[in-house]
Amino acid sequence: METIQIVLLALVQGITEFLPISSSGHLILTPLLFGYELQSLAFDVALHLGTLAAVMLYFRREIATMTIAVLQSLRTRRFDAPDARLGWMIILATLPVILLGLPLKSVLEVLRDDPTLVALVVAATSIGFGLLLWWADISGKRARDEYSVGWRAALFVGVMQAIAIIPGTSRSGITITAALMLGLTRKAASRFSFLLAIPTIIMAGGLETLDLVQAGEPVDWMSLLLGAVLSFVFAYLTIHYFLKFIERISMLPFVIYRILLGAVILMLVW
Repeated sequence: METIQIVLLALVQGITEFLPISSSGHLILTPLLFGYELQSLAFDVALHLGTLAAVMLYFRREIATMTIAVLQSLRTRRFDAPDARLGWMIILATLPVILLGLPLKSVLEVLRDDPTLVALVVAATSIGFGLLLWWADISGKRARDEYSVGWRAALFVGVMQAIAIIPGTSRSGITITAALMLGLTRKAASRFSFLLAIPTIIMAGGLETLDLVQAGEPVDWMSLLLGAVLSFVFAYLTIHYFLKFIERISMLPFVIYRILLGAVILMLVW
C-alpha cells in the first residue's frame, strides 16, 4: 500500500469510528472515490485495533472501576452500585450483537462484491439514519446519564447496534440515537456508545482475525503497524474533542453531513 493511502484510511477510520457518520461506509467509499483497490481484511483489522486501543486508553479509569465493581457484584450478589450496574448494562447491550451479528455479517460480504449496490446502501442508510439521529436529538429529554440505563434500555441500544453492520448505518450513530431516544444527555449517550464499542470491536476484530488466518494471505506488517498507530492517534483525538464539544454543537452538523454525503453518492451513482 502507498503511504498516502495508509494515512488516508487511518484518518478516515480514526475519525469516523466514533463520530455518528459510519466508519464502515467511509472505509468502503474512500478507495472507490480515490481510485484505490479495496484494502485488505488484514488492514481493516489493524485499523480497528488502533481505534480499540484509543477508546480503551481514553476510558481506562472507567474500565478499571467497572471491572472491579462487576467482580465485586458477583461476590456480594449486589448489583445496585452505579459502576457495577453500568458494567453489566454494557455486557447486556453486547448480547444482541453476538446473536444477530453473524447472520447480518453475510449481508456485508455480499455488498462488498458490488460497488454500485454498496454505494446505494450507504447513501440510503446515511440519509435515513441521519434523519433518525436528528429526530432523536431534538425530541429526546436529555435528562439522564449513562448510569441510569436499565436492562430494557440496554437491550434496546444493543439491538440497534446490531443493525450497524449494514454499511452507512454507523455503530456510534445508531447507539447514540437509541440512547438519546431513551432520554440520555448527548454526552452520556456518547459515553455509553463509546464504552459499548470496546467489547463490540473486540468481537468484530476477533472474527476478522479468524477470517484472516483461515484465508492465509500474505501480510504487509509495516503497513498494518503504521495504519494501527495512525488510527489510534486520530481516534483518541476524535473521542476527546467530540465529548468536549457535543453538548454545545448538538448532532445537527453530523446530520447535515450524512444527508449531503448520501445525496452526493446518489448523484455519482446515477
